[in-house]
Amino acid sequence: MNDWPEGYGRGSQGSQPEGARVMRHVQRRPVPQQQSQGYDDAPYDSGYNTGQVYGSPPAGGPGAPPPTGHAPAGYGPDWRRRIKIGSLVLVVALLAVTIGTYFWADGKLKREVDLAKVIERPGAGDGTNYLIVGSDSREGMSDEDKKKLHTGSAEGKRTDSMMILHDGSNGPTLISLPRDSDVEIPSFKGSDSGKLFPNTGRRVKLNAAYAEDGPELLVRTVEHNTGLHIDHYVEIGFAGFAGIVDAIGGVEMDIPKAFKDKKSGADFQAGKQTLDGEQALAFVRTRYAFAGSDLDRTKNQQKFLAALASQTATPSTVLNPFKLYPTMGAGLDTLIVDKDMSLWSLGQMFFAMKGVTGGEGTSMNMPISGTRGGNLVWDKAKVKQLVEQLKNDEKVTVTGN
Repeated sequence: MNDWPEGYGRGSQGSQPEGARVMRHVQRRPVPQQQSQGYDDAPYDSGYNTGQVYGSPPAGGPGAPPPTGHAPAGYGPDWRRRIKIGSLVLVVALLAVTIGTYFWADGKLKREVDLAKVIERPGAGDGTNYLIVGSDSREGMSDEDKKKLHTGSAEGKRTDSMMILHDGSNGPTLISLPRDSDVEIPSFKGSDSGKLFPNTGRRVKLNAAYAEDGPELLVRTVEHNTGLHIDHYVEIGFAGFAGIVDAIGGVEMDIPKAFKDKKSGADFQAGKQTLDGEQALAFVRTRYAFAGSDLDRTKNQQKFLAALASQTATPSTVLNPFKLYPTMGAGLDTLIVDKDMSLWSLGQMFFAMKGVTGGEGTSMNMPISGTRGGNLVWDKAKVKQLVEQLKNDEKVTVTGN
């Protein structure tokens, strides 16, 4: 007995299957001919061969072209952005190196001279005045160095050269002060003891002031005898001078006349030549080979220092770390300056020195009127006029010897 309604179960009785009952609200999709309805006939396709994640749309969204192996337009490297970032990194790196170099060099300066100890100072004028001193200090030199540079082995140190460099709006002026200049030692306070020494009218050679109580008394003596305010003090010894010259590869000089000097070791032919450190030191120290004695020597010192500054302050030295660092190291290690001297002020002094031979500067000896006991006597009238022109930062019209 069959309890099923009529029409059900016929599929089990006949050889023909019952046709699908038509449902008007469902539309059947046609089956593609290549698709098989049997599981054994169709190959298994996981979809991973296209590189897409299961269940995600193809790359690029619906309708996107198939990958070709090339990046679509607009998706290449952003070179403008990379250049901007690279430039920024370069600027930051250069800034860091510059700041680091400044503090490295600034830390090498020996700020040992205290101008606050100088008493009864004249009023400051326009522009900046540097007292530049070359001493015969042999500090840091071995016996072999002393022999090579013909410096001898004298204890202590004395001034071999003294110059005033005025840097102002009318160009730099370099004035040599012969060490044999006849000057009066004024009242002063001892740099170490602080004791007051009164003025007794004692007259000596200028370099004796340095030998008696060092840089502070030398500054006091120069200011007292000239009436010119000294803003900064710079001193360099034998070793530092020769080291700077060697660090830049020598200094080219045009020597007008051949000369020799056994004491300094000088032996020069006339004409253009490049002097190394040893030769340069001999050149600026020679005095006995000249009939004019100290005056001719100071002219050679001016000529050489101007050439040194001119050939050092060049892009090939400043922008070349292989020259810049050895040059700064050789010079700064032996420089003695006043406590208020900054590296910036030292740089300004150096470029002012270069300007002396650049057509905008003047170099001269202190005007001399005669001698007294073998010492050179300054021309008071010319010195007064010269100092007034420097104080007022006027163009120097006074001439020296």
